[in-house]
Amino acid sequence: MYYELYIDVFFLENFTMDFLLLVIVRRMLKYSVPYWKIGLGAFTGAFLTCLIVAVPVPYASVKFILFHGLANVAMIKTGLGIKGLRELPKAWVILYAGGFLTGGVFQFLGQYVRTGSVFFVLAFVSFYAVSGIWSLIAYLARQGQYRCQVILVYGEKDCKVQALIDTGNCLKDDVTGKPVSIVDKRTIRELLGEDDMTGIRYIPYHSIGKAEGVMPLITLDGMYVCRKEKEWIERPLAAICEEDMTADRYEMILNPDVLIGGVKYGNQSSSTTSI
Repeated sequence: MYYELYIDVFFLENFTMDFLLLVIVRRMLKYSVPYWKIGLGAFTGAFLTCLIVAVPVPYASVKFILFHGLANVAMIKTGLGIKGLRELPKAWVILYAGGFLTGGVFQFLGQYVRTGSVFFVLAFVSFYAVSGIWSLIAYLARQGQYRCQVILVYGEKDCKVQALIDTGNCLKDDVTGKPVSIVDKRTIRELLGEDDMTGIRYIPYHSIGKAEGVMPLITLDGMYVCRKEKEWIERPLAAICEEDMTADRYEMILNPDVLIGGVKYGNQSSSTTSI
């Protein structure tokens, strides 16, 4: 069987796909390399691929190693500026994962297109589709990181709630200087009852959409924050939110300063214990 290969078209197609895949790896690993360097890496990968195709190689296994080893490793190191061996395997795996995903989108779209000249259009559409999928995955991962279950304890009662760890919550008590979390009114009513509101005082606050206001403030006996480890927080402060929070699928806004290490914070709490 005879195949006619136009090396210039083959090079351009490989350069385009290599460039898009390197951009995907750059985004996934959050590198800050300039695009001209990614272009240089794509050029390296496309050139080596054409060279391996053009030069006769006696064994298919050797050609396989040259394709997936030499060409792609050289492309990654040139385009992403990876010098050490620690990040190289991760970048290599992500390159192939992105390649498989992009190829799947490309093949799915290609079955509806009968014109062979739209290769580059399909390539860029596939790239943006994969980028959108990755952004969605990253968003869902962040949502999971900033949500957890909390068990509030007051006297003989306890109550499980879903909490949002909000790094924008910087509410502190002016009297004690302790960080304050915010709890839904119905949750507090369930935990304390209708009449047991002893020791209540008020704390001023301001938020987006409301210039200023006050919220009732109480001191709980403690709470368990259930993340990778179960953390006990002694006598935390909780402000009672008068508005309904359950529409956002959580009943508590957790101040990250009460946690061990917080979320991207230093250890700012002296009353937490890992269990």
